[in-house]
Amino acid sequence: MNRRTAIRRSLRPVSVLWLLGTFTGHAVAHGGSLRGSSESLSVPLWLFLLTGGGVVSASFLLASFVTDRTFIREIHDWRRRFSSLSPDPLVTATRAFGVLALVVIVAGGVLAPVDPRENVAILVVWVGWWAGYTATVYLVGNTWPALNPWRTIADVGSAVLPVGTATYPKRLGACPSVVGLLALVWLEVVSPLADDAELLVGVVLVYSVITLVGALLFGSDRWFSTVDPVARVFRYYGRVAPIRRTSAGFEFQLPGARLIETKLVTGRDEVAFVVAILWVTTYDGFVATSLWADIAGVVVRGGVPPLLVYILALLGGYGLFFGVYRLASELTRTTAETYLTAGEIARRFAPSLLPIAAGYHLAHYLSYFLSLSPALFGALSNPLSPPTPMMIILPSWFGGLNMSFVLLGHLLAVWVAHAIAYDLFPSRLQAIRSQYPLVAVMILYTMTSMWIVSQPTITPPYL
Repeated sequence: MNRRTAIRRSLRPVSVLWLLGTFTGHAVAHGGSLRGSSESLSVPLWLFLLTGGGVVSASFLLASFVTDRTFIREIHDWRRRFSSLSPDPLVTATRAFGVLALVVIVAGGVLAPVDPRENVAILVVWVGWWAGYTATVYLVGNTWPALNPWRTIADVGSAVLPVGTATYPKRLGACPSVVGLLALVWLEVVSPLADDAELLVGVVLVYSVITLVGALLFGSDRWFSTVDPVARVFRYYGRVAPIRRTSAGFEFQLPGARLIETKLVTGRDEVAFVVAILWVTTYDGFVATSLWADIAGVVVRGGVPPLLVYILALLGGYGLFFGVYRLASELTRTTAETYLTAGEIARRFAPSLLPIAAGYHLAHYLSYFLSLSPALFGALSNPLSPPTPMMIILPSWFGGLNMSFVLLGHLLAVWVAHAIAYDLFPSRLQAIRSQYPLVAVMILYTMTSMWIVSQPTITPPYL
C-alpha cells in the first residue's frame, strides 16, 4: 500500500468519527459538570446513555469495515524519534524536585493553615499531583520513574545500606499492588484525607516507611515494578501516552499504540491490577452520587457499620468488574472459535481497558484541577501564609467536555482491542468475532461512566 492510499484510508474513520461526534454533540454538551453541578440533561437520561453506547458500537463496526491488518500495522508502527543530547542533568533536577515536593508536603501539612483550600500539602497532593500530574502521564508520557521521591531516596540509601537482602515471593506477583491500590482508594473515600492535612501527612509517612523498607529489602527495581501500586498505575497510564524515553532520546507514537505490546500484561495478577485501575476511579465517582447515598442509607439503617458498607461496595464492585471481564474472555473463546485459553485472551486484551480508565480519570478530575488551580498556585507562592484562596467557576458547557473525554477514552479502547485482535488471530473474521463480548463490556462500562459523570456530586454519607 502506498502512502497516498494509506492517507485516504486513514481519513475514512476520522471522517466518520467526526460525523458521529457532530450528531451526538448535543447529547453530551449539556451533561452537567462534575463536582456538584445541579445541571440537568437536556435529553432523557436513557437516550443520553444509549447515545454513548451507540457511539462505541458504531466505532467498532467502522473499524471492522474499513481497516485491515496492513493498515493497523502501519498505524501502530508509525513513530518519530528525537535525540536527546544530555538528559542526565534534567533527570537529576527532576529527582531533586520530587524529593523537595515530598518535604513540602510533610512540612506544609504540619505548619501550613488547616483550611484545606489553603493548606499546601492537601492542594499539592490532590490538585497538583493526583489530578494534574496524573493527567500528564497518560496525555504526554510517564515521568514518574524520575520524579518518584521514594525511589530517589531508596537509590541514595542503597549506597550505604544493604539492598535486596530478601527474595520477593514470585507466587505473589502483582497481587500486593492490587490490594494496595484498593486500600488507598478506600481510605481516601472513607476518611477526611482530602480535608485533614495532619491525617494526610500521617498516611504519607506510613506509606513512605513501607515503601522505603520494601525497596531496600527487595531492591528498587523489584519493588517499584511489581509491588508499589502508585508506580504501577503510572507505568500503565504511561503506555497510553504518545511519548516515551528511550536510550537514544525520546520516541513519539500515536496515543495507545504501545498498548498492543505482547508482554505488557504478563499474567492474571496484572490483569487484576488493570481492572483495579478501571474500577477504583469508577468507585470514587459512584460513592459521590445520590443513588449510592440511598443504597448506603438502607444498608446502614439495617445495622451494618458504614465503614463495612463502603469496603463491601469496593470489593463487590471490583469483583463484579473483574468477573464481567473474565466472562467476556470466556465468551471470546466461543465467538472466535479459538484454542487459546480464557486467561490468555484476558491477558492480551487487558491493555485495551487502560484508555477507558484514562478517559474517565480526565473527566473526573479536570474540572477539579482547573477550579482549584488558583488556590494551588497561591499556596505554593507562600505555603505558610497563602493569599485568600480563589476558585475558577467553570462554564456550564464544561460538563459536556467531560462526557467527550469518557467517549474518547472508550473509542481509543475499541481501536486498541481491534488492533490486538488482529495481532492475536490469523483470520480477519476470527479477529472481528473475537471482539463481540469485549465490545459489549465496553458499552456497559461506557454507559456506567457517562451516568456517573452526569450526576450531581454529593458528599458521601454516613462517614
